[in-house]
Amino acid sequence: MILTMLTLPQVSPVVDEASPSSTSSFEMLDMDSVPPPYQVVKPHWFFCRRADDNTSWLPFSREDSEKLENALGEKEDVVVAVDGERYDVRVKERRRYAVYWDQAPSEVRRCTWFYKGDKDTKFMPYTEDFSNNLEDAYMIAVTLDEWKRKLEFPSGETVILHNPKLIMQYQPIGLQDEWVSSPSEQTRPRTVKRGVDNISVEIPDGESEKVDHLVFMVHGIGPACDLRFRSIIQCVNDFRSASLSLLGTHYKRGQEDGKVGRVEFLPVNWHNALHGDATGVDEDIQRITLPSISRLRQFTNDTLLDLFFYNSPTYCQTIVDTVASEVNRLHALFKQRHPEFTGAVSVVGHSLGSLILFDLLTNQKTGSRESNRERANDDIAMMKSFKLKWYVGLVNSQFLLCFLKALCQESDLKDLGIPLGPRKKILDYVRRKQVQEVKHSLNPSFSSGSTPQQAQLHRVQSVTSAVDYEYFDVGIGQVSINYPQLAFQPQTFFAFGSPIGMFLTVRGLKHIDPNYTFPTCKSFYNIYHPYDPVAYRIEPMIVSEVDLEPMLIPHHKGRKRMHLELKDSLARMSMDLKNNVLGSLRTAWQLALSHRVSLCLMSVCTHVNPCLTSVPAAVCEEPESSSVPAEETEEREIKVGMLNGGRRIDYVLQEKPIESFNEYLFAIQSHLCYWESEDTALLLLKEIYDKLGVALEQPQQ
Repeated sequence: MILTMLTLPQVSPVVDEASPSSTSSFEMLDMDSVPPPYQVVKPHWFFCRRADDNTSWLPFSREDSEKLENALGEKEDVVVAVDGERYDVRVKERRRYAVYWDQAPSEVRRCTWFYKGDKDTKFMPYTEDFSNNLEDAYMIAVTLDEWKRKLEFPSGETVILHNPKLIMQYQPIGLQDEWVSSPSEQTRPRTVKRGVDNISVEIPDGESEKVDHLVFMVHGIGPACDLRFRSIIQCVNDFRSASLSLLGTHYKRGQEDGKVGRVEFLPVNWHNALHGDATGVDEDIQRITLPSISRLRQFTNDTLLDLFFYNSPTYCQTIVDTVASEVNRLHALFKQRHPEFTGAVSVVGHSLGSLILFDLLTNQKTGSRESNRERANDDIAMMKSFKLKWYVGLVNSQFLLCFLKALCQESDLKDLGIPLGPRKKILDYVRRKQVQEVKHSLNPSFSSGSTPQQAQLHRVQSVTSAVDYEYFDVGIGQVSINYPQLAFQPQTFFAFGSPIGMFLTVRGLKHIDPNYTFPTCKSFYNIYHPYDPVAYRIEPMIVSEVDLEPMLIPHHKGRKRMHLELKDSLARMSMDLKNNVLGSLRTAWQLALSHRVSLCLMSVCTHVNPCLTSVPAAVCEEPESSSVPAEETEEREIKVGMLNGGRRIDYVLQEKPIESFNEYLFAIQSHLCYWESEDTALLLLKEIYDKLGVALEQPQQ
C-alpha cells in the first residue's frame, strides 16, 4: 500500500502568476467554449525500434492494434500475429518477436498519451503506468471542470493541465534554488497530447491476409546491402513496403474486386553462416591480416572475401548448402503459418546472390525428391549427364563403376571419343568414389546413410581441374560442388545487378544454347542499372549474331524520365535530318541516272529506227522498290532462347537525371539501388500478376 502511494502523482492547483512562458493567451481561446463530456481515450499499440543509439516508436496498423486490444482481456498469455504474420506479439509480456529471421525482441506498448520536446521530431509515447495516471487526472479535470491542475510525479516530472487542449510537462534539472517560483522557469516544457488522433503520426495500412505469391530474396557480398549499411532484413522490408504501395496504385481495381491480395517477400541471409563460429574462417583470416589500414582491411574481410569464398570449393559448398537449407526452412515455415496458400514461389538474387541462385537452379532435378531406387543408381544418372547413355543399357551400376576404374586414365577415355568436359568430370567422380571406399573400409560407420553432420565432416576434398563448358548442356555450376535440391519449383528467377554473364564467361562458357532452360524454373529476368559496375548482360551469350538493345523498364508513374525523353527526341531529330538528306541525295541521283539512261536509249533507238523519236514511257519509269515496309521491319518478333520462355531477358532501369551528369560518381550507388527502386518492384509485380491474369492499371497522375 505504501509503495502504491509513492508512485502516484501529487495533484495541486497551480499558482496563478506570470512567467516567461505564460499560457494565458492559449487559455482564453479554449475557456470560452463549454468543455465536452469525458470520453474514454482510444488506445493504439506501438512497438520500439532501436538502431545506432536511436530509439523510435512506430505504430502498428489499425487492424493489428485492434487484434492486440481484443487479446488484452485474455487470462493466458496470448500470442498475436502482426505485420503480415512476420512477427508474433506476446501480449502480457509486451514483446514482439520475429518469426522468419533472427532479431532481438522489441518492446510493445499500449499507448494513450504522448509527448514531444522542442528538439524532438516525433511524438513519443509515455509508459502505460504514466499514461494511466495522466488519464485519471484528465478525467477528474473534465468531470469537475477544474483545470490548472499540477501533477508532481515521484520521478520529478511535473505536468500541468491548463485546459483540455493545452497540457505541458516540465522535467527536473537537478536541485532547484528556493527562489524558483514556477515550474516554467526550470526547463523548457514538453507538449503533451492525448490520443493517437491528436498527434501527427502516419499509421500504416493493414496488409491483406491473402498472399498471392511468395518471393525469397538472397543478398550479395557482405553483411550490408546498401550505402546506409542496412541489413538484408531492413532492405527487404523497404522493398515489401514499396510493393504494397504500388499494389494500391497500379492494382487498385483488382484489390477492390478481391482478385489481388499481396506479395510476401522474405530475406535469405547466408553471410552469418559463412562468417560465424561454425567455419572459423574469420579467425583464420584475422591472423594473416596486416595491422595497417585496419578499417579498410576489415571491410575487405567482411565483404570482398565472399567473392573468393564462392570460388573456393570448400566454402562454396557451405554457401550453397546454407542458401538452399535457409530457403527450404523459410518455405516450410511459411506454409505452416499460411496453410491456405496455393500460390507460386519466385526467387530474387542480388549481385553474388544471383550467381548462387543461378548455379542452384541449373543443377536442380525435375523430380521433387529422388526415390531410394534412384539414389542407388547415381552412377547411371552420372553417365547420362556425361552423354554416355549407350553404356547404361548394357551394364549395371556396380559393373559400370568397375569399368570406369579400369579406364581411369584420361588417355583411355579420350580414345573412347568422350569430350574433354565430361572426361574431366568422370575422372573427378571416380576419384571421389575411390576415396569414399577407402574411408568406408577404414571406418565402416561411414556410409551413404550417415547423418548430414557426418557427411559434412567426411566430405571428400574436391579435385578441381579445367573444364570445357562448351560441351555441357546442363550443370554449368562449379564442377566439384554437390548442389542441394530446393523443396519447390520456382516460377521466376529475378537477378538484380548480376555478374552471372561474367562468371559464365570466365568459367569457359562462350555460348548458351537457345533451347536451354532451367530444369525447374521457366522464367528469368536480368535486371540492372546502366551504371552498375558489377552487372553484365545475358542475351548476347544466347543471340550473338544480333545486337539487341536491352528492354527499358518503364517508370512506375507510367512515363519516361524527362531527360531520357529529351535525349530520344534529339536522337530522332538527328535521324530524321539524316534520312531526309540521304533521301534527297538518293532521289537526285536516281533522277540523274534515269535521265542519262533515257538519253542513251533515244540515241540507240534513233540509230536503229530513225522514225522513232521518243522513248516509251515505260522505259523511263522508275522501277518499283522491293524493300520491306518499315512497319514490318520494325515490329519483327525477337526471340532470345527459352531461358525466359522466348521473351526478353535483359531489362535496364532508367537512370536519374543527376546520375547522368557523372556515371562514375554514382557507380557504387547504382549497384545498391535495387532495394529502393519502385520501377524494379513494379516489374516484379507485373510479371507475377500477368501470370495470374490480372492486368496492370495506369496510375492516376
